[in-house]
Amino acid sequence: MKKRFVSFLMVAAMATSMVACGSTTDTTTEVTAEATSSETSEEQAYIEETLNLANNDEVTWSYDSEADAWIMSIVSAVAYPEIEDEQGVSVCVPGAYVTGIDTDGDGEADVTASSYSDAVNGTLVIDYEAEIVSSNGQVYTAATAPVIVNTGAAGYSSSTNTEAATTYASEGYINMSCGNRGKNDTATDEDGNEYYTGDAPSCLVDQKNAIRFVKYNILLGNLPGSTEYFVSTGGSGGGAHATMVAATGNNSDFYDYEIEAGAVGVYQNEDGSYSTSVTIDGTTYEISDGVWGCMAYSAITSLYEADMALAFEYYMDTDYDFGTEFKEQLAEYLSEEYMEYINEQNLSVNEADVQLDINGDGDMTDTISLTIEYDEEKYADTNGYGGTYVDFYLAEFVSNLQWYLDNLDYAEGWTWFDEDGNALSDEEVAAMTSEDKAEAFIEGRYAKSSSGGDMMGGPGEGAPEGAGPGGDMEGAPEGAGPDGASSDGESEESSDRSFDNSDVAANSAGDTMDVGTPDEGTTQSAGTTTDSANYSTYEEMLESYQEDIAEIQAGDKYGNNIVDLYNPLNYIGDEDTDDATWVRILCGASEGDISMFNSLNLQIAMLSAGIDATIDWQWDGGHVPSEILGDSLSYYVDKMYGEYVDGAETITKAEAETQTENGDATEATGTDISSWVDYSDTSSVSFTVADAVSYRTQGASKTVPGFDVMDYGQEDYVFGDSDSDARHWSEKLLEVLEEHADVLAELFNSGN
Repeated sequence: MKKRFVSFLMVAAMATSMVACGSTTDTTTEVTAEATSSETSEEQAYIEETLNLANNDEVTWSYDSEADAWIMSIVSAVAYPEIEDEQGVSVCVPGAYVTGIDTDGDGEADVTASSYSDAVNGTLVIDYEAEIVSSNGQVYTAATAPVIVNTGAAGYSSSTNTEAATTYASEGYINMSCGNRGKNDTATDEDGNEYYTGDAPSCLVDQKNAIRFVKYNILLGNLPGSTEYFVSTGGSGGGAHATMVAATGNNSDFYDYEIEAGAVGVYQNEDGSYSTSVTIDGTTYEISDGVWGCMAYSAITSLYEADMALAFEYYMDTDYDFGTEFKEQLAEYLSEEYMEYINEQNLSVNEADVQLDINGDGDMTDTISLTIEYDEEKYADTNGYGGTYVDFYLAEFVSNLQWYLDNLDYAEGWTWFDEDGNALSDEEVAAMTSEDKAEAFIEGRYAKSSSGGDMMGGPGEGAPEGAGPGGDMEGAPEGAGPDGASSDGESEESSDRSFDNSDVAANSAGDTMDVGTPDEGTTQSAGTTTDSANYSTYEEMLESYQEDIAEIQAGDKYGNNIVDLYNPLNYIGDEDTDDATWVRILCGASEGDISMFNSLNLQIAMLSAGIDATIDWQWDGGHVPSEILGDSLSYYVDKMYGEYVDGAETITKAEAETQTENGDATEATGTDISSWVDYSDTSSVSFTVADAVSYRTQGASKTVPGFDVMDYGQEDYVFGDSDSDARHWSEKLLEVLEEHADVLAELFNSGN
């Protein structure tokens, strides 16, 4: 901040001198305008000079011989960081794109991979002729390589700066790591007073600023990569931010926050308009903070509708135990609110876009108007709820189980068993057809590989530690619960995010996962038998919600509602947004951290905006699942590159290799779902909505409400302010609490 203060003093002095020369009001006005223009120009020049890597004497490069990759040390992504440890950026560059490091400024490589010994100061000497062929057969150069933007903020938390991992070097991608401010952060003002910071949209803005920084330095020739092919990725809250980066590209609602931090390529003009360009060697380039593609894992967004959606999904399971009468009644009211909310959106989807026969008429040529309807008798097995919107949900669920069954030939190292529980011989396994494997899977006659050989993104499957339900739920499909440890629901949740996907975990190394406040706990977990430990009466709790939400609605220092800023549905398809070309959201079908309706709604909005949007609900997958059965992040990026980039290779999934040896497990550990899945034809399985929601509630990890939690949850902090670390924020939840206060007050903390 000191540099900015000095810069401002110089500009102010210049402006004062110029005004003193004027003798009339008109002249003063004219000179003041000139001074303002000069200030803007000097400010822009300072930012661009500061963030030009060629001017950074402290940046170093390290070489990883195993990965054949160069890793840049952490540098500030902005000119005026509030928290330096959380507003930095690092990149990892494939070695093939680098001739070496220029240490003396003559443009020649003084240190090469073969001569490297220690981290070295200098600039990259880039080889734009070199090519890398990815594992899927896509071809990249230093000028065309995609840039992978790892968005942290798991749990909507702050992320300390970390050096970029070598994860994607062999694929030819530039890998980018950035920190971000977030919940529970504090900083110190000029008077030495500590204040809370990191509230929305800080996490997102810091990621956008880092994108601007890397694009700027690519344009300058300091870094390899294509500014056109940035791909955001992350898991959980990081997945939410990957989605929001893709949904809010270059939207001017975020410019003031970017300018405040001193981001490159975004400036305010003297007339109040904005400029998002830089001029390099006489050529003007637009710099967007958006991305071309997005691969989000278990995206915890949109929070605006999250409590309603989760309650609705749970409430459709007629046997789900909410823990208390208050929560069950609240879930009923939130479900009613969700039905009204969805029906007000006038949603529709083309069957051809999602490749689903939603209305069951035998074709995929219809446009389906999506609504929820309530009929207690017609939909008795789902507490009265049904309609085309629910039909779409079921169709997605069925199609995801079908995909799993259709791709079991890619399973590696599994052990298969006969109907009597005996492990098959190697010969019998080699002779298994795809139909044989599908039947065995549905009947639970398998044990997955303990080494995770079929996991493209890392080991493990099922729900992560601490994410599972506290015991079996009555009425659920027999044995349908995902893997995972139980939670007692009464204490603070574990700070170990335990992502199944090791790539996401490796690239989220700087994340923190605090839950609750420094001096308070949380009632966020499923199975809690307490409505609130913080509030003794309903009236006290309601007053807290009202005060907090009124403050948010009043606007922040720029006049914005910070909850609205964090709702991607507000920005997808907006005329002021640079939409991503493609988005894929992968959730574990059995995870309990977010309702599947959230990703469904994102897909509907994106398809309506012309975005190539895909959602995958991985069967038996937990929170932030690994890629499995032949899929991977690199496969999808390469495939999209082939579809949308002229002259690129068309990528198809490699053929599965026949399993010729059975695994070494001694007993089957698979889930028998044959009692509720109709698999008379394994190429066209089916089940009911009631079965789907029972399967879903087995993985429940959050209570109702699970996001704007009575006693604080992971997502609360991002909506804090300078005086408090967390507060309430959901307008929809408040509407329900106010409208039904007479009933809910009687049940609140009643012990039932």
